[in-house]
Amino acid sequence: MRVLLQRVTSARVSVDGEVVGRIDPAANGTRHGLLALVGATHSDTEATARAMAEKIWRLRILADEHSAADLSAPVLVVSQFTLYADTRKGRRPSWSAAAPGPVAEPLVEAVAETLRQLGATVAGGRFGAHMQVELTNDGPVTIMLEL
Repeated sequence: MRVLLQRVTSARVSVDGEVVGRIDPAANGTRHGLLALVGATHSDTEATARAMAEKIWRLRILADEHSAADLSAPVLVVSQFTLYADTRKGRRPSWSAAAPGPVAEPLVEAVAETLRQLGATVAGGRFGAHMQVELTNDGPVTIMLEL
């Protein structure tokens, strides 16, 4: 599993002009939140998804080396199969390392659900939809996580 994690001051995801997920950290009383772009591969399991959620929640990348858990920071989780693009050959990426939708969708949802169980306020995109993601990256801080 791969997650591109960004520290944000705001983020939202829209489908066909409708906002389907949004985080506003200031409304939660904190300066930052996290945008987690989540990609799954064939070997990932629910245990992998739970471990990734724990990593996201406890990673100390917010202000003053705090974690989202420390500050009750919100998290926007968006599926992102393109994190598994293979661009080593030619000019057209291969997506063969990305898990197919029926495998990936429950894993992305397991990340979101585990974050909720840990105490996070979680918003999400719409799996398989053409989404527009808007964010204000703070820092900028962008980190690739892989399990």
